[in-house]
Amino acid sequence: MLSCMEDAAHDKEHIYRVLYTALEIAKTEENVHYDVLIGACLLHDIGRKEQFENPALCHAMVGGEKACQFLLKHGFEKNYAEQVKGCIETHRYRKNNPPQSIEAKILFDADKLDATGAIGIARTLLYKGNVSQPLYSLRPDGTVSSGENDSVPSFFQEYKYKLEKIYDKFYTKAAAAMAGERKKSAATFYNSLYEEVSASYQNGAEELARLLG
Repeated sequence: MLSCMEDAAHDKEHIYRVLYTALEIAKTEENVHYDVLIGACLLHDIGRKEQFENPALCHAMVGGEKACQFLLKHGFEKNYAEQVKGCIETHRYRKNNPPQSIEAKILFDADKLDATGAIGIARTLLYKGNVSQPLYSLRPDGTVSSGENDSVPSFFQEYKYKLEKIYDKFYTKAAAAMAGERKKSAATFYNSLYEEVSASYQNGAEELARLLG
């Protein structure tokens, strides 16, 4: 896992947060195979580099296969390796490949939770900076766009497209409750940032026009 972590938003601390959150969720569920859950959490993002280099690839599918081959190579039983692979392949937010086992559902929820609240905002900003995308874009009239319906990538666009809508469709009750507690802090940050930058453009533009007028 450590040798595959090169993305600041998906570093080893993200991995450990997902693991620790997953263990908290698991306490509220029955018949959890902890060896599978822990292995899947630790290895769930090892396909990120391949996806970053080739966006056509899915890091969940790449990572699942890499994890399976790694485990088999190091003497783990095939059934265990296949279960870990299944969890990793279904941890990404995709409607056509939902998680099936309780371990897969817990991994999905724990990983999704790390995109909520204040930590989700912080990780998104890290990622946007890493790929040189802006905080926001401007409308044709020079005002700051909220990000809604934007086609140009930005933090505001990512918030409206993904982060604002991430608080439903959790598989476990514990994760849904955690997400609900985090929702307000994310919305407060976005709204405050939008108000601040919008005010600076509006007030500054008016003052510049007055000085030049």
